[in-house]
Amino acid sequence: MRRPAGPPQGAPVTYRSRAAANTRHPLLGGGWGEGTPVSVELGFVEHLAGNRYFDRQFEVEAVKVLPGEYYVTAANLVLVTVLGSCVSACVRDREKGVGGMNHFMLADGGEKEVLSASARYGTYAMEILINHLMKMGARRGALEAKVFGGGRVLASLTSSQVGERNSQFVIDFLQTEGIPVAAKDLLDVYPRKVYFFPNTGRVLVKKLLRMHNDTVMRREKEYAARLSEAPVAGDIELFT
Repeated sequence: MRRPAGPPQGAPVTYRSRAAANTRHPLLGGGWGEGTPVSVELGFVEHLAGNRYFDRQFEVEAVKVLPGEYYVTAANLVLVTVLGSCVSACVRDREKGVGGMNHFMLADGGEKEVLSASARYGTYAMEILINHLMKMGARRGALEAKVFGGGRVLASLTSSQVGERNSQFVIDFLQTEGIPVAAKDLLDVYPRKVYFFPNTGRVLVKKLLRMHNDTVMRREKEYAARLSEAPVAGDIELFT
C-alpha cells in the first residue's frame, strides 16, 4: 500500500501548537516543546494543493484545495474548496496579507479532546498550515482565522457526529493558540463552497442546497478511509 504523504523529508518543523507542545510522544517518550526543530513522518495525508486554474468569475488565478490538502500564498489568488463534514481554516496575517487554507477532518475515533489520538490529525493539519505561513513571514501575533464546514452530510459518518467534532476541534484549537476567529460558518446540513482571498481576508460562502453530483461526498469518504488506514505516529527524526 502506498504510504500517505507527510511532511517533506528533512524539512524542520519550527512551529508546535500549545496543544501538542508538552504532550508525550509514543516514540520519543518526552515533551516536544514549542518551537523545537523537528522533522516528523507521521503518516498523515495533508499535502500542498496542486490544482491551479483561472477563475473566470473573479478574473483571478485560483487554487482548489481538496480534502487533506492546504495552500499558502502571498500572491493575489483565490483559494477555493467545497466542504461537507470536513472543516477548513482560512488563516492570514492581517498585517502582511499572507494567508492560507486547509481542508481536513479528524480520524473517526470518537474522541473530541485536543490531545486525543483522533485529534492529532487535526492538530497536524493546523500546524503545517501555520508553520508554512510563518516560513513565509507571517507573525503569529498578527494571525486571524475564519472557519467553515462541519456539515452533517455524510450518512455513513453521522453516527460519530464527525461534522460536530471537526467544528468543535478547530474552535478549541484556535482558542488554545490565541488566534482570534474573525468569522465562522459551521454545522448545518448542507455542503459549502468557500472562496478565500488571502490578500484581503475576504471570504465568500455559498451553501449548496442542491448537489448535481456526489463528488464532495465521494472525496470525503475516500479521505476518511485514508485517515482510518494511516498510523497516528511513525518515524521521528530530530534535527539539531
